[in-house]
This record gives sequence, structure tokens and C-alpha cells, in this order.
Amino acid sequence: MSYLPSSPDLNSLSGILTKYPRRGVLLFKLMEDIGRSFSPLSKDSRELIVAYASALNHGTCNDHTVKSQESGINGVIIEQLKADIDSSNVDEQLKPILQFVKKLTLTPGKITSKDAQTIFDAGWDEQAFLESVCLCAIANCMNRFTMGIGTDTLGMCNLLLNKA
Repeated sequence: MSYLPSSPDLNSLSGILTKYPRRGVLLFKLMEDIGRSFSPLSKDSRELIVAYASALNHGTCNDHTVKSQESGINGVIIEQLKADIDSSNVDEQLKPILQFVKKLTLTPGKITSKDAQTIFDAGWDEQAFLESVCLCAIANCMNRFTMGIGTDTLGMCNLLLNKA
């Protein structure tokens, strides 16, 4: 149930964006651009970044289980990442990106150039860094949007994971 007095029956992101289409245009354009461009990050890596950032937002990965399992990301990996990125069963090269995503999601005011440098030191280029930041930002924004207006976050997660 949404918190919008005029539309309490709107309980999904798609319903909100149907009623207020301009709200999602810029976010979806950015997601399309990321999805269409050459990326040093694999599709699975991009999906993992989105699922992880989103799981950090509300302390559970249950919302991601359905779609994430279809793409090879399961709740166990998300839980491992939430507990300890360094010991998780994730590609070592991706771990600095996930560390950055965690810090950007939970304590964005503490990001420094050293945090970005760890990504470059792991062999990633500027495009991978920028895409990581964009994916994290979109996941955070969409989580806050859906939670703020009282709609279903599962629909938002599936939508983001389909675009990533």
C-alpha cells in the first residue's frame, strides 16, 4: 500500500511509474546506457553490485532471492558479502568494488580517493569504477524511492536486475 493519499492502492513501482512516468525517465535512461555500453564488468558482476547495494539498504536479501537466483546470484552469497567481503565466495578482483559499494551505501561521507584507488589497483579501469558508482547510486535511489512511498521493493529489485 502506498503512502500517497490519492493512490493508496498503488503497491508497485510499475504502478507508480505508470501514474507518474517522468519520475523514472532519467533513472531508466541511465540504466539503459549502462546496459548497452561496453562494460569491463560482466552482467553477473553488475547484477551482484545492484543486489548487494540494495540488500545493504534494508538489511535483507530476501527481496532479491527470486530474481537473483535466476541470474546465478543467491542469497548465500549476499549474506556472505554482508558478513565479510574478504572471505566471501566472490572473485577476488571484484571485492574492492564491493568494498567501495558497501562504504558508498552505508557511509557515503567517508569515501576518499584511497577507496577509489583500491579499485584501480585491482586492475579495473575508470569505466568499471564509474559503472560501479552508477549501479550503487541507482540501487540506493530506487530503494529509497520505493520505501519512501510505501511500494513493493521486490518489483524494484527485479526491475533493476533486469536492466543491469
